[in-house]
Amino acid sequence: MDVRIGLQNSPRELGFESSQTAAEIEQAVSAALSGQPLLKLTDAKGAVFVIPTSALAYVEIGSEDERRIGFVA
Repeated sequence: MDVRIGLQNSPRELGFESSQTAAEIEQAVSAALSGQPLLKLTDAKGAVFVIPTSALAYVEIGSEDERRIGFVA
């Protein structure tokens, strides 16, 4: 799952691939925006991203298709 997070007052966005499903990510974002001070997501390699909800500008949840790199038959 491809995830991109925009942060307020930052020209760059945070992008990573997550092993969580789109529903799990959406649920975590909704919970964070409804009162929790932090959004906590895990990428595909196991790294944990902890983002203050006050800094969130947007969260883009991509498709679940895997990217293919190189020459594929």
